[in-house]
Amino acid sequence: MNKQTPSDIARQVFETESSALRQMRDALPQGFDAAIDLLLGTKGRVIVSGMGKSGHVAAKIAATLASTGTPAQHVHPGEASHGDLGMITKEDAVIIISNNGENRELADIIGHCARFAIPMIAITKKPGSTLGAQANLVLQMPDAPEACGIGMAPTTSTTCAMAMGDAIAVALMKLRGFEKENFLAFHPGGTLGAQLLKVSAVMHSGDELPVVTPETPMGDTLLEMTAKGFGVAAVVEEGQLQGVITDGDLRRNMDSLMSRTAGEVATRTPLTTAPDALLIEALGVMNAKKRTVLLVVDETGVLCGLVHIHDALRAGVA
Repeated sequence: MNKQTPSDIARQVFETESSALRQMRDALPQGFDAAIDLLLGTKGRVIVSGMGKSGHVAAKIAATLASTGTPAQHVHPGEASHGDLGMITKEDAVIIISNNGENRELADIIGHCARFAIPMIAITKKPGSTLGAQANLVLQMPDAPEACGIGMAPTTSTTCAMAMGDAIAVALMKLRGFEKENFLAFHPGGTLGAQLLKVSAVMHSGDELPVVTPETPMGDTLLEMTAKGFGVAAVVEEGQLQGVITDGDLRRNMDSLMSRTAGEVATRTPLTTAPDALLIEALGVMNAKKRTVLLVVDETGVLCGLVHIHDALRAGVA
């Protein structure tokens, strides 16, 4: 008998769980659309609960819902029996996850929902269980084997429950019209927040900008570039960006530099970005074009700001 390698075991786990997910995809629970309609109409929060490994899945689903535009909260069934039932109101809807639907720890939450007519959605493998019988809607999980090999450790079942929670969250997200801007509001910190920052959030503006006119002598232009410290000067006339002067422009015009004006030295087609562009996109342009600065202009060509590559790096965009 050939001994299985760890890689063999891993592939078997992936196959077992992915097979169950395909089964769930091809036979989506009939109550799914109704469940989404129910949750869309909920005035309060979506309460998600479960016991054991299902409880961990419930906590993740609640967090995903909350971060994608659906107010949600995880309530532990044990804590619910000792006062946290007060967190579940008549305005809420409840999702309970239980593979066999018979966890005795869920009895108090189920009873609370029945007492106050709080709508309840069950995610379970057994619609005829106590949980399934009491629920308003049942999202039945596939009758698939656990991937552990002995059929006891929650593996396939928790994967399916997690996937069902993701499907619910994404459906609600899309039907609510939840966009990147909304996502940023709930993720201001860390990598996710940084990736969704707009240029306007970090750009320099007002008196910080190195600005000259086309007629400004290059001697005065050099003083402006030195004073503002960005290594560039924006050439502006009546608010409109006319060009930019960089170190490269200075080198190319070194012989007659001090006898010329800013308009004569400037590059007339500078790289620019928009204030509502994503900062990570602006950084991509700077990297691709080997620039350290982008001027920021609005849709009419008016100069609004300047973004330096260091601004992007300080914001965590890398």
